[in-house]
Amino acid sequence: MDGIPYARFLGVTAVDGDPTLLSLPYADSVIGRPGFLHGGAIGGFLEVASIIALRHALGIESDARIKPINLTVDFMRGGRDKPTFARGIVTRLGTRVANVDASAWQDDPARPIAAARMNYLIERA
Repeated sequence: MDGIPYARFLGVTAVDGDPTLLSLPYADSVIGRPGFLHGGAIGGFLEVASIIALRHALGIESDARIKPINLTVDFMRGGRDKPTFARGIVTRLGTRVANVDASAWQDDPARPIAAARMNYLIERA
C-alpha cells in the first residue's frame, strides 16, 4: 500500500495472512449520504484491490509500470456503515496487457456491493 497514496487516504489495509484480501474501515473520509459509503470511495477501493492483485501476480517484476486503460464499476447495493472487503483476481496476464476483476463485499463475499473490471497496460523494465 505504500506506493498507493489513495489507499493510505482511504485507510485500506491487507487482511492478515492474505496480501490480496483488503479491508476498508468505515470512516468519515468514505461517507457519501448518511450511513452509506461514497460510490467514489468504493470505486477507488476496487481499483486499489486490482492494482494489488496485479502487483502480486507480477511478483519479481514489481518494477514493471502499470497504467490503467479502462475501468468499469457495477454498483449492486449500498455499502453500509461497517468494514468492507475487496479482492482483485487477475484473469489475464499478457506481455503488454492485463485484465483484472475485483469485487467488494461487507458481510458475505457471495453478496458483493460492487464489482469492477479493469484493463492495464504493462510497461516492463
